[in-house]
Amino acid sequence: MNIATKQLSRRSLILGSTASTAMLRHRSLAAYAGELQPPVREFSLKAAPGTAKIAPSPHPATAVWAYNGLVPGPEIRARQGDRVRVHVKNALTEETTVHWHGLRVPNSMDGVPHLTQTPIAANGSFSYEFDVPDAGTYWYHPHQRGFEQVGRGLYGPLIVEETNPIQVDRDVTWVFDDWRLLRNGQISDDFGNRHDESHNGRVGNTVTINGRILEEFPVYRGERIRLRLINAANARIFGLEFNGHNPQIVALDGQPISPHSPSDGRVVLGPAMRVDLVIDMMGNAGQRFTVTDTFYKSLEFRLLDLVYGAQSVRDLALGTPIELTSNTMLEPDLNAAKRHEIRFNGGMMGGMMMGDRQGDGMMSMMETMRAGNLWFINGIAATGHVMDPIIKLQEGRSYILVMQNDTAWHHPIHLHGHSFRVISRNGNPTRYHEWQDTVLMEPREAVEITFVADNPGDWMFHCHILEHMEAGMMGVIRVGNKATRT
Repeated sequence: MNIATKQLSRRSLILGSTASTAMLRHRSLAAYAGELQPPVREFSLKAAPGTAKIAPSPHPATAVWAYNGLVPGPEIRARQGDRVRVHVKNALTEETTVHWHGLRVPNSMDGVPHLTQTPIAANGSFSYEFDVPDAGTYWYHPHQRGFEQVGRGLYGPLIVEETNPIQVDRDVTWVFDDWRLLRNGQISDDFGNRHDESHNGRVGNTVTINGRILEEFPVYRGERIRLRLINAANARIFGLEFNGHNPQIVALDGQPISPHSPSDGRVVLGPAMRVDLVIDMMGNAGQRFTVTDTFYKSLEFRLLDLVYGAQSVRDLALGTPIELTSNTMLEPDLNAAKRHEIRFNGGMMGGMMMGDRQGDGMMSMMETMRAGNLWFINGIAATGHVMDPIIKLQEGRSYILVMQNDTAWHHPIHLHGHSFRVISRNGNPTRYHEWQDTVLMEPREAVEITFVADNPGDWMFHCHILEHMEAGMMGVIRVGNKATRT
């Protein structure tokens, strides 16, 4: 793996490494005529240059791009069934958009430049408005030059509360990121370089939680915490082990799942993915337990310590149920589902001679790299966000996408506008048939997903390692007869 740091320590940063349902459930305003209007939650976001104290003293504050001066941006919190209205002001010197990752919004609100909206010009503004049909943990970020805009700090959490939430003592959000910092504490400007694009993306050397390097997280005996994990990193995959504790996974990508312990005791979180955990804190006063990231072999590092305070909430674990209420996705009909095959190619050690951007010729590896065609979906490397769809789906019909990763690298594959069930890996049925919107594919792995194509429009379908997306691993899936952009 092209990891930019040998080992991360919370006490000594390795700075300076620059290596590398039915249809809608999105009801329009007119659909509410004669009905009770849903509550409207209104927010404002301003994307602008700023500073954040990422590296500890004596390093100075880091120059970032931020929403409302914060990294991560302000938490947008609503309740299932609400209407959300977000007024976005662009104070950057370049265009931007906002994509509401994981939310099944109308196509015109999806925030994909040129495909679903005209980008927000420098000093321009745009208001997004949509209903939130599903509870869960989501996030927002730009889709315009995301490899740099996200990498400089433009992202934030979006939480949709259940109408009948489970009982917990604390509801906590951790937004993970990693940064490629120089010795002076500033962000390295080597965004979009060919080495990152052709390998495993921009992996940084400094990991933060909610924009800070955390040494400790205070907890109390007997308290139950709902811990919402969001991976906002460009490329880093996290594999978290909670020493001395038994976290229960209750949701993936915002969608409820039967509560269970993580496989091999490790919570895996690819870029853009979210995991909701419920943890009963049953240690004793004064005890410390380390949370470790063990995803990359021989590159494990201590993330932080759970530190028990002198007080206790209760002596015994809370006995109330932790299973979340299901959301509103339509269940696919597997017997009637139509199948489509999708192959992912490219990258170093992954067969880069796959054809040009139009897919109608062969190029040498060096020619391909010079042209920037490093990654392919079904033999085509994307240029920008507007392109002919790789597949066309009939609205309201069930589909199975049979996906094959022919590369030597992991890919978190994200479909806009829909959630899908992951039904098999390498021909073996998944245990939970989990709902997700971003599925992490291992090298050479085959994965089958299924969903009802019930949200019309042209939807992005791409790897969420942002350097891979920028270098071609992106396509359009069309639902219905044509795009619905207005």
